[in-house]
Amino acid sequence: MDVTLFVKALGGFFAIMNPFVALPMFLALTAADSPSQQRRTGVRVVLYSLVMSAVVMAAGSAILSFFGITVNDFRVAGGIVLMTISLGMLHGGSSAHEGSNSEKAEMRSRRPSAMAAAHSATGTPSTSGTATAGSDGTTAADASGQTTEGDADISFYPLTFPMMLGPGTITSIIVFTGQAGGIGGMVSVAVALLVVLAALFVVLWFAPAIGRRMSETLRTVMTRLMGMILAAISVAMIIAGLQQLIPALR
Repeated sequence: MDVTLFVKALGGFFAIMNPFVALPMFLALTAADSPSQQRRTGVRVVLYSLVMSAVVMAAGSAILSFFGITVNDFRVAGGIVLMTISLGMLHGGSSAHEGSNSEKAEMRSRRPSAMAAAHSATGTPSTSGTATAGSDGTTAADASGQTTEGDADISFYPLTFPMMLGPGTITSIIVFTGQAGGIGGMVSVAVALLVVLAALFVVLWFAPAIGRRMSETLRTVMTRLMGMILAAISVAMIIAGLQQLIPALR
């Protein structure tokens, strides 16, 4: 296993898929759900993320070849994409892709009450509307016999794609896979991705409890730190790609 590539991929994946940064949005979108429903949604998000990541790892190089794009071309372009995301994180944005206006409208149509809470997500489940939690951990919707099981499934869209597996994550997977250079490198990238997905599983499984204990200051500091790490990784990607494309820069 390539330890250097593993560490680099682990840092990149964790920075772009940071479960703690995405936690407030997850809690807001599942605010109308009971804790057990939130856990089921979290498990589906992790499974969908795993499947999509495996597909990107397996087909990424073939897709680039189909369009006549080299790994170095994609490395430079991907570095620019990640740099844009990292600058947003450094200025208080999120690494998660929150969607265009049309995508947000689609989200509101899927979960109206949850999207109302999403606009003021603070890291704790919203208690607005019919999602007020009782002392036994159930919601008002549960008590009245109404559940969100009939609602559209949000675990794939928008929680998995494009929030967790957005442009930045897909770019990172393809670039790191292109740097693998053999079975050992592929294993390094795969293990790094599995470690981050395992962390995502733990965070989403215990999302309500973690959300109550994470202060806004802690989330802000973590976002800024991950943004700086992602910026450094993106600079390294751009430089490495340019050195291969322009030999005079070596």
